[in-house]
Amino acid sequence: MRKLKVIFLLLAILLQSLVLSSCHVGRDKLKPFSVPESLDSDTQYEITFWAKNESNEHQRAVYLSAIEEFEALYPNIKVNCKMYTDYGRIYSDVITNIQTATTPDVCITYPDHIATYITGPNIVVPLDTLIADERYGLGGSDLRFDGVSAGGIVGKFLDEGKIGGVQYALPFMRSTEACYINRDLVEALGYTLPEDGLLTWDFVFEVSRAAMVKDENGKYINGQTTMIPFIYKSTDNMMIQMLRQKGADYSTDYGEIKVFNEDTEQILCMVGDISADRAFNTFKRVSYPGNYLNRGQCIFAIDSTAGATWMGSDAPNLDVSADEIVGFETVVTPVPQFDTENPKMISQGPSVCIFNKEDPGRVLASWLFAQYLLTDGVQIAYSKTEGYIPVTTEAQESSEYLEYLASAGQESSAEDAWIYHGTKHAATRLLLDNIENTFTTPVFNGSTSLRNAAGQMIEDVVLSARRGEEIDGEYISNLYDKVTSLYKLDQFSASGSERQLGELPALSIGLLVGLALVWVGISIYFLTVKRRIFKNTREKK
Repeated sequence: MRKLKVIFLLLAILLQSLVLSSCHVGRDKLKPFSVPESLDSDTQYEITFWAKNESNEHQRAVYLSAIEEFEALYPNIKVNCKMYTDYGRIYSDVITNIQTATTPDVCITYPDHIATYITGPNIVVPLDTLIADERYGLGGSDLRFDGVSAGGIVGKFLDEGKIGGVQYALPFMRSTEACYINRDLVEALGYTLPEDGLLTWDFVFEVSRAAMVKDENGKYINGQTTMIPFIYKSTDNMMIQMLRQKGADYSTDYGEIKVFNEDTEQILCMVGDISADRAFNTFKRVSYPGNYLNRGQCIFAIDSTAGATWMGSDAPNLDVSADEIVGFETVVTPVPQFDTENPKMISQGPSVCIFNKEDPGRVLASWLFAQYLLTDGVQIAYSKTEGYIPVTTEAQESSEYLEYLASAGQESSAEDAWIYHGTKHAATRLLLDNIENTFTTPVFNGSTSLRNAAGQMIEDVVLSARRGEEIDGEYISNLYDKVTSLYKLDQFSASGSERQLGELPALSIGLLVGLALVWVGISIYFLTVKRRIFKNTREKK
């Protein structure tokens, strides 16, 4: 009996430790944020900003310059910047830090990621009230800088930060995907690029297959023994865009998974066919498409406009040695289409969210810094670093930005080549000319997993087809089951806002399991005691 008591006492202590650990996390102690009456100028605030750059020193310089300027305006606010080169790492670190109440104050992120962050209470600050605040909101009277006005953000970009009708993010920059083309190789194969600049998937596949023919010396049209005519960097975007172009299902706005359909099967079979001919491959399998393009080993390289300075034989940023570069004319077009009369391309690019803290003054300080990132100086400076466009109409229509757009191809020193890089300017104009043709996918808890699953299906098909496996109905059905299990797509509710047990954080699951064990132990203990009392009573009688 004494041993039994000790065991259950230890279980109780374990449960108490878990509960205390949960309390230490502090997530549930945060109250909903409310805007303070004013920013206390006598209080020193220190906020953390997690930023993303494309391994681009010029982007880093823009961030640091913005912080320096902001701190000069607000001497009582210090901004500590942590740089990342990968959005996935930011997402992973935020999830980890939510558990320990050590999230950053301001974070470059994606709405898909925020949809996961907000499954916990009061973690991310809703921005609607802040945006509308007369003193500190957009165009507010008490701002110490010339902030963007209430209607100055491109409406389509601002709407991307809404989840369930609530504004959780501000857009920071916008990009799309582009097809970077080696025109010389296209024409050497006897083809001509469309005059309107709109490619079809059939055209790209046909040219890519033609490029796989070798001469009697075993060399391709490029005179080399290596050729991957068509490389796509982001296969999740590939699947998503192809489905949207077809008008096919992907998901509902509320998180119902609808990607497993006949249109998806047709796309996968199409990808399987071109992969079996070894005319198509992906970034995950062969590396960065720009490297192959710049070596003359790729004809169609699809990547973000945000990576334009890495594309073309005159690219200012290169991952290959100068002696490997092959000169060619680079053409930049939208991604291939099924219907060129109704082009569709994805809208992407970083957004900014603010995390809740116990001190509302600290949150207000974070909000002011987030707003400062939308000022003309920051917007224009950052957009010059790559094929991004500013998210405010004020920056887009400014004389400084219009002069920048007009400077494409201008002669410059090696140090300034990145500013005037023709391919980057072409990528920028591509998006400016097609804002109305862009789209975004629904955002909900699980949308990141669905996006990963969409790309995984293409990756698997490419690998299987190149191995000689048959991509038929049975294969596709098994693939659907595989990615459903791998990304737990069957565990997301149709509302997109509730978690199944299997999706609960490990700490929560531990608490529930520990609680269940303790109650079972208590029940066993009292039943044992009751039996002993009953037995002793009978023996006395």
